[in-house]
Amino acid sequence: MTAPLSISRATPDDAPLIAPLFAAYREFYGKQHGDSVRCELFLRDRLARNESVVFLAKVATKTGTTPAGFAQLYPIFTSVGLAKTWHLNDLFVAPQHRRLGIAKALTLHAIAFARQDNAARLTLETQHTNTPARALYEKLGMTLGTEFVKYAIKFD
Repeated sequence: MTAPLSISRATPDDAPLIAPLFAAYREFYGKQHGDSVRCELFLRDRLARNESVVFLAKVATKTGTTPAGFAQLYPIFTSVGLAKTWHLNDLFVAPQHRRLGIAKALTLHAIAFARQDNAARLTLETQHTNTPARALYEKLGMTLGTEFVKYAIKFD
């Protein structure tokens, strides 16, 4: 890490800071970029309704701090386990801030949060081709699921 890093839990007021990162994250997955207004509204709604938890990573600059990445978690409940789990749905670091340990720091922050919240587990998904992310998750002790097969039906 070359610059000091801070990670904080976002509030609805942080949505404008996260929105450009969120839009770039969506673009990475093939969605239209430049839709920062919708991204900001989406984030603000999730945070205001306590429907997600977002951790915002900022790096120190000469003039203050700048948003560098974020992680967004959604709560899920397991009926069989009678417990809450957290799903790390979104993780993104701006290209100019990559390879500085920010993704690792955000992931570790999410894991610590889920443990502190007494969750049964933290889950996440990534594309088969996302080799850097897969290597990070495995390095942090996460294992590839083998117990269940995931199915989905898309509506868009």
